[in-house]
Amino acid sequence: MKFTKALFSIVFTLILIWMLQTKFGPVPPLGKFLSPADGFWQNAESKHILTARTLNLPGLTDEVTIKYDENRIPHIFAKNEHDLYYAQGYVTATDRLWQMDIQTRSAAGRLAEVAGPQALEIDRYHRRMGMVYGAENTLKAMMRDKEIREMVLAYTDGINAYVHQLGPREYPLEFKLLDYAPEDWKPINCAFLLKLMSETLAGGSNEFAMSNILKKFGAATTNDLFPDYPMREDPIIPVGTKWDFKPLPIPKPSASFLASMSDSAKRVEKEEGIGSNNWAVAGSKTANGYPILANDPHLNLTYPSIWFQVQLSAPGINVYGVSLPGAPCVILGFNNNISWGITNVDADVLDWYQIKFKNNKKTEYWYNNKWNKTGRRVEVINIRGEKPLVDTVIYTHHGPVVYESKSKTTKNTPRFVPVGDALRWIAHDESNEFRTFYILNRGKGYDDYRKALTYFSAPASNFVFASRDKDIAITPNGKFPLKFKDQGKFILDGSDPANDWHGWIPFDQNPTVKNPSRGFVSSANQSSTDQTYPYYINWQFAPYQRGKRINDRLSVMQKATVDSMRLLQTDVYSIRAQDIMPVMLKYLDASKLDQNQLEALHIVKTWDKNFSVNAIGATIFSAWWLKVYDMIWADDFDNKKLQHNYPSMDRTEKLILQEPNSKWFDDSRSQVKETCAEIINSAFINVVDDLTHKYGQPGKSWQWGSVKKMEIAHLTNQEALSSGNFESPGTGSTIDALTGGHGPSWRMVVQMGPTVKGYGIFPGGESGNPGSFFYDDMLKTWQNGQLKELLFMQSPTETSNRIKTTVTISNKK
Repeated sequence: MKFTKALFSIVFTLILIWMLQTKFGPVPPLGKFLSPADGFWQNAESKHILTARTLNLPGLTDEVTIKYDENRIPHIFAKNEHDLYYAQGYVTATDRLWQMDIQTRSAAGRLAEVAGPQALEIDRYHRRMGMVYGAENTLKAMMRDKEIREMVLAYTDGINAYVHQLGPREYPLEFKLLDYAPEDWKPINCAFLLKLMSETLAGGSNEFAMSNILKKFGAATTNDLFPDYPMREDPIIPVGTKWDFKPLPIPKPSASFLASMSDSAKRVEKEEGIGSNNWAVAGSKTANGYPILANDPHLNLTYPSIWFQVQLSAPGINVYGVSLPGAPCVILGFNNNISWGITNVDADVLDWYQIKFKNNKKTEYWYNNKWNKTGRRVEVINIRGEKPLVDTVIYTHHGPVVYESKSKTTKNTPRFVPVGDALRWIAHDESNEFRTFYILNRGKGYDDYRKALTYFSAPASNFVFASRDKDIAITPNGKFPLKFKDQGKFILDGSDPANDWHGWIPFDQNPTVKNPSRGFVSSANQSSTDQTYPYYINWQFAPYQRGKRINDRLSVMQKATVDSMRLLQTDVYSIRAQDIMPVMLKYLDASKLDQNQLEALHIVKTWDKNFSVNAIGATIFSAWWLKVYDMIWADDFDNKKLQHNYPSMDRTEKLILQEPNSKWFDDSRSQVKETCAEIINSAFINVVDDLTHKYGQPGKSWQWGSVKKMEIAHLTNQEALSSGNFESPGTGSTIDALTGGHGPSWRMVVQMGPTVKGYGIFPGGESGNPGSFFYDDMLKTWQNGQLKELLFMQSPTETSNRIKTTVTISNKK
């Protein structure tokens, strides 16, 4: 008996040891992960850090001083550019190595190497849409530019100096969770980050859905419901701006496009609030007589933060702002002379072309009245625990045929990608965006700003600018294809050269304005210009509400201060409610409401139209408006082929305000004919009943902050590493557009003057280590709508009680 127990104990112990050292699916070997020597325990960090350290690193040419402030933000002082970017690479890697690794793996189509087959479809899509192809082309342009090449190589060497120091016990936590090791950084990884930015801001498309809408409803209805310019607009470049140039001839639409726009022809993914705000106010409207610039790019909020705060100082440069982990330079920021920020233009720089292949071999395709050879690009995708997948992608002169046949797709294939079509995308072209930031980081004035923008291709961005010379400006900027109107609104015939991009809008004819008479410039992703601009940029932009509210506030603002800008960045007043709610209330028949519904009506009538955390009216109006919107369009547009691509909310407002007898109010699925009034009344009753069922009687549980869910998720989607749900104000159409995990990823305000002062905050912390105090130490300040004064030092010898640690690094002896 004792022998049996002993044998059982030995066997159980051996099985347990085997299990602790074995990886089961996504779970790491628990023995390694829990090991006191090498496991996650080693990732704990104290808030209290050493006041001084000295490091010896290979590859430096001189001594570098790094001052860390109370938020662990590095202020890097170097004696030459090589050492500056080497140090930037090194310190960024110390805090964000896993984030850098996983984001570049995503762009490169290499997630399956570490995550296994569940990530395979993401990898296939990124390979097949040409992310690697585009990054290789960008790398070529970067490497031809001597200064940019040297900057990227120094940055890469700095990252690798950190990687080479690491043993398993020092690996960042996520490497241990996923059970893989860091690898050497490569210069192309910096290019992958640019491609990832292009995919985020200019990689979506609704051409597939729009083409199906055109087939179903015809041109007249499609153009009516999806117009090329909204009913309401307050464009980025002020209305009436004169275009001081002679435009190039506009290409003529192809015959196939014109035929599709005729109703006699045979009829055979974007989310509101994902945008950004920026503006600059002239000295004539500020308290100190110098411009103030503000920027808050709205992106998917994550842990670790998208951005990494840093100061870079060396002979000829002293700049502060945020960088992208894995990319050199400051992307958004300021120096002693200028400040700048960006928002997304949403230019139409991605088009789909229907390809006619000669036969099933797909070695030739019909273009320009002849058969042309296709190209082949072989993509080898390594998969953890399985054999590599060899995936061959067909290329035409347009670009890759992302999925040449239905057999190449899976249930996880992005819905907006049409089968059998080639992709023409600006992110495939050679570009050198780092040159833009290299110049801006050193910029002295307006001329440097304009020069820098000539190098920026994608994603097209609204670059706002302010200087100590008292200039302000804004430019919707990028490499814009020269197109005929609506070219790319629908899938194009890939056999007709008339549908090709016809060159480029000249840089000096991109829309821009400097020192306008109104005393400010601004953007919130709305239309770039009024309809007098001679070129086509896109047919749709973000709704006008955020831009309208910003312009309304700035128009009347006098003696503006940094705090005026902070309050505007966190403004949650709803222009949509201001525009549409009075008419909705007019249609509401109070005699048909029960007591709960009457109470809700009273609340929404007396609501101040602010989406504040404690606003009950915000909850009622938001749900009511979305219900009305859905009830109008769902019967005709809520199907798979149309990808739920409803007409815009602007077009819906126009329908209610100007076309109350429209046929679109009638639900084609019912036997009776619905009217505008019936839709609005039914929606209100249903929404109040639903809210009562979920949250009880109208009261505190109906408050906007309680009803709206907001969380900052870790990149692994592990709940334990995320922020958890928290109350937040705002919605997609307010300036503070917090919605669905998206929001202001970096709030920055810069007061220009003889001494420039910057203020900023992002949701999270500098460290990517969940075991560090500096992982989320700035979250509360961001949640409270506050900014921190940014410590912009002028020399390494400058003293400040905010400096907590000084690190000196030099070459190994």
